Amino acid sequence: MKIKNILLLIAVGLLFACEPKINDFKTTSGAADFSKYVSIGNSLTAGYADGDLYLSGQENSIPAILAKQFEAAGGGVFKQPLMFDEYGFGQRYLLDASIPGPVSAGVTPDARNFQSIAADGPFNNMGVPGAKSFHLVPGAEAYSLLNPYYKRFAAEPGVSTVLGESMAQNASFFSAWVGNNDVLAYALEGGASDSITPMPYFAAALGGILQGMTANGAKGVLASIPDITSIPYFTFMNTKLPYNGLVLTLEQAAQLNYAYSQFELYLASIGIPYTFGFIFVQGQNAFVIEDKTIPLPDALAVFRVRQMKPGELFLLTLPTDSLQNNGMGSIDMSGASPLPYGIPDKYILSLTEIQEIQAATTAFNQVIYNYANQFGLAFVDMNAKLNEIAQSGVTYDGIQFTTAFITGNSFSLDGVHLTAQGNAVAANYFIDAINDKYGSQIKHVNPRLYPGIYYYQ
Repeated sequence: MKIKNILLLIAVGLLFACEPKINDFKTTSGAADFSKYVSIGNSLTAGYADGDLYLSGQENSIPAILAKQFEAAGGGVFKQPLMFDEYGFGQRYLLDASIPGPVSAGVTPDARNFQSIAADGPFNNMGVPGAKSFHLVPGAEAYSLLNPYYKRFAAEPGVSTVLGESMAQNASFFSAWVGNNDVLAYALEGGASDSITPMPYFAAALGGILQGMTANGAKGVLASIPDITSIPYFTFMNTKLPYNGLVLTLEQAAQLNYAYSQFELYLASIGIPYTFGFIFVQGQNAFVIEDKTIPLPDALAVFRVRQMKPGELFLLTLPTDSLQNNGMGSIDMSGASPLPYGIPDKYILSLTEIQEIQAATTAFNQVIYNYANQFGLAFVDMNAKLNEIAQSGVTYDGIQFTTAFITGNSFSLDGVHLTAQGNAVAANYFIDAINDKYGSQIKHVNPRLYPGIYYYQ
């Protein structure tokens, strides 16, 4: 018994001797210098969420979270162009649990949010909601007048550029998450307006940013841009409504077939033989959607319609009440005579548009990766990380993160931008890339310490 007890004591002693202590982790900067950190980017950098830029969203932005972790490794003050309240420019959404779904906060924002705060600068967080790559560089001085988010903190509206103000701070370390809006702006409009930034413009803009920010020897981290077609803005409606969700009775199908045959007769009567090429049946049918590529004259644009195809995507903004009550997606009976009523292009991403977006995303990310190697910068593959969250989800500190709208914890109520908890997860990905590249030891953050979706009271 005595021998057994001695062996037990030795085993317990070894166990505790080998057990890692919290204090064993010593935060270090490695080859990086975090004393002056500046972040460059767009809404994802600024802390935009729930359809607006507001105080707590900024306080929980990815750069703000990183700066807090950098403090233990010599990081300095990180100043942001903060809003004065939780309602920004008055566009914020809150969650109405009775729907459940997002509703306008309906609160008049603080008037100071619309006034210049440039005198409080310079600001370390140079993220500007809505900015594309070429909006950040010399030649885009007018952008500091045109973009209301940048105008409120630009040192000299009409003269300032994001890159110029960032370089003037002589950063020792920087982050650049640039290029999202170069693709996203086109996608958010269903390809109906705006355009994807041409590759040479993007490459030149990002190259200029990196040349400027590394001119003094600063280290930094770049992030790839996500495949936007995997985020809730482009996926949620499709989980609720299939492309062939137009359910008809036998009588309704016959009425629609007759109406579209009359449209064909009308076109033939004015010298334009055209066949729509679809037949409605009892049961499920593909919705009718606009297609501006159909070769009909502009005066006959109402007839540029076809049926939706598998794999095409509804946007979060799709007005489902119009589908249910006004004939959208089949035929418009509200006028003196029936007309086709295709779902407007701005609510749909076609297969061609999806291919364009994904091809551009792949090409942009290759440029970002190549530049990270060229300039010796850390690289975080946010595209791969968000794809992982979309496909299988990830768990941090007991919280399951997916891309499900509202319930997935990752995305805010606008379906595009991350929650504060999502920002914490993203910040950990940045930290991993920085630690790996520079031999730093920066601690992860606990997403549980950050808020999720905000409820409407």
